[in-house]
Amino acid sequence: MANTDDAHKSENVGIIGSGLIGRSFAMLFAAAGYRPCIYDIKESQLDDALADTRKQLADLEKHGLLRGSLSAAEQHERISTTNDLAECVSDVFYIQECVYEREELKRSVWEKVDPMVGENTILASSASAIVPSKLSEGLVHRNNFIVVHPTNPPFYAPLVEIIPAPWTEAGIVQKVKALMTELGQSPVVLKKEIEGFVLNRIQYSIIGEYMRLLKEGIMSVEDLDKVMTDGLGVRYAFNGPLMTAYLNAEGFYEYGEKYRDMIFGIQKSFGEPIKMEGDILKQMQDEITRVVPMDAIHERRAKRDLRLTALSKLKKEMDRKDSENS
Repeated sequence: MANTDDAHKSENVGIIGSGLIGRSFAMLFAAAGYRPCIYDIKESQLDDALADTRKQLADLEKHGLLRGSLSAAEQHERISTTNDLAECVSDVFYIQECVYEREELKRSVWEKVDPMVGENTILASSASAIVPSKLSEGLVHRNNFIVVHPTNPPFYAPLVEIIPAPWTEAGIVQKVKALMTELGQSPVVLKKEIEGFVLNRIQYSIIGEYMRLLKEGIMSVEDLDKVMTDGLGVRYAFNGPLMTAYLNAEGFYEYGEKYRDMIFGIQKSFGEPIKMEGDILKQMQDEITRVVPMDAIHERRAKRDLRLTALSKLKKEMDRKDSENS
């Protein structure tokens, strides 16, 4: 249930934006016993959000993958909606903004929210690449501002990146890290701002190399994804690339001795970045739709989400057993 210590006596949370990210955050907070209120401009979008979260929670309950101790119906009852921004952010201890990744849009939202909040309200953005200083530099409450960048979809993939601005109070970082842990997420903290943060810098480097390999005719889209799902992804589900390298030799000194020249040589061959447009974009779209047609995206997404939840549950169970046996 919701934490009621002095840090945040209120159970109320504001979610700005009713898209996939906003819905996931609402479900996360509801599962932990909080009362999230989702804001969006259009009533129809809010209706869709309520219907979708109800279905997702019911599916999770059906498959035994529901988070928290509350039933799906009890969790959904805690989620409310509004098209009144002031109502969304009043009497809340935490706000998660989840609007489109456009700097001018996010800045305009926070300029409206800033005068509506109290001095202790935590202001968090789901920005994917925009550093927090660009979004908060003109805010009165900028010391409470922080980026909380989730892995999409947040409810099913637990990693969240916590990125403070240069002026964010240290206490805010610790409170947000504790809150995300309470929600069942896996928070990591960036020590300083960097464009794209860490998750997307790594993700985009992988996508960039995929496009180069496609352009050079090395492999198909379907086979490229198998390299991750049946190769690297299997290894990295439990051990990251650095731990994998460490375990694949007698420590890093031996790994470096064996592979440093090969790694360096291959890295130098990567070439310039390729923009995702034109022929390469068409090739990716054409090949991927032969595997998952456009009219099957929602079905495939639902299957993905259940599998991600099952994997997360398995990892937590194995971590618990490791802890008990250590």
